[in-house]
Amino acid sequence: MSRDSEHPLKAHLNLFGPALIVTLLGFLLAYQFVDPAPPDHIRIASGNKDGAYYLFARQYREYLAREGIELEVVTSAGSLENIQLLESGRVDLAFVQGGLADKATQGNLVSLGSFYYEPLWMFHRGELEINTLTGLKQRRVAVGAERSGTRALALQLLGDNNLHAADVRMLSIDGHEAAEALLAGEIDAAFFVASPKSPVVRSLLESESLKLMSFGRADAYTRLHPYLSSVLLPEGVVNMERNLPGSETRLLSATANLVATDRLHPALVELLVYVGGRIHGAGGWFEARGEFPSPAYTDFPLSADAARFYERGPSFLQRYLPFWTASLLDRLKVMLLPLIALLLPLIKIMPGIFNWRMRSRIYPWYREILAIDRKMVAGELNVDNSLQKLNDIERKVANISVPLSFAEELYELRRHISLARERLEKWRNGTERN
Repeated sequence: MSRDSEHPLKAHLNLFGPALIVTLLGFLLAYQFVDPAPPDHIRIASGNKDGAYYLFARQYREYLAREGIELEVVTSAGSLENIQLLESGRVDLAFVQGGLADKATQGNLVSLGSFYYEPLWMFHRGELEINTLTGLKQRRVAVGAERSGTRALALQLLGDNNLHAADVRMLSIDGHEAAEALLAGEIDAAFFVASPKSPVVRSLLESESLKLMSFGRADAYTRLHPYLSSVLLPEGVVNMERNLPGSETRLLSATANLVATDRLHPALVELLVYVGGRIHGAGGWFEARGEFPSPAYTDFPLSADAARFYERGPSFLQRYLPFWTASLLDRLKVMLLPLIALLLPLIKIMPGIFNWRMRSRIYPWYREILAIDRKMVAGELNVDNSLQKLNDIERKVANISVPLSFAEELYELRRHISLARERLEKWRNGTERN
């Protein structure tokens, strides 16, 4: 079959095929820049099972499970060990007490924000009169386990009061062990850095044999240590019937930060901050509604992905689609580049090229017909040869295949061939010469 009689489908493929191939290559190239999918299994360091970190980590695990992500909870001695676990790559994220960024030895850790206030509670035996930390001199004091954030903060505050190991009998215990020792009278005081939701803290707050020290110099400590805040425990908030505590109590508070390695997938960063809002956003004894999570109170560098989330909130896709669907569409947005840069311009110019291709099968024959007309006007015409030539043109035109949208132009060409033949016949009969 000649080119003129080429099937319309084949003509379309010949015309649009190269454009589609170029666009496909553009998509394949763009796909190389698509971010990998987020992992479906991550690990979080939570502290010991007695603390609020562990309780909150379990809540995060439940939320993430609804999105098809398994969160493995790894217990530890506390914030300092959590930092070590992060730096060694054994966990992907961890709860870390504020003010401990200087304990990190590597620069690959970022904060997803602060998620709630984590007060410092200093309980002591009720018969003792301890109004300032200097009152702990020569006392038996639980300062927290080794590698815990409680110990790091307690030692720092004791140091502010010039109290060291020679002045205070420091015991490296915390959690239930420290609480039981305090209730049994085996020690005189104990430090705890924990959320009021911690079972240990709640049990000590309700104990009739213990007292909670109020930090009357809280403002001074916050000036010395900017990562600390001064918070107020209202009278009666623990137990209204028993009016516990019996008066407003001033506490020092760090914030609990969610810290991750800088390799954590951006989609997971945004999901974790979003889940943090669901868990911590309702407020509590110290937090106002909507105050947390927050980009403030962080001493680790804030993750760029978390910063964007705090600034803009969840994306349109995240608001209305399941996590994995939203993540896939967000990662594939780079695929819009070849669509915009290649496919759309090609779609715009292809119809014009197609029209030109189809008309190029029709219009060149007019050149032959016009040439016969000019010879006829110039009187240089060989009628028999010209009629034969028109017959040949007509046979070839009859084999031209074009889409129906061009049928009118094809039939118009055939009509002009017939008109040219009539003029030649009149020429032969002498009509046109006169």
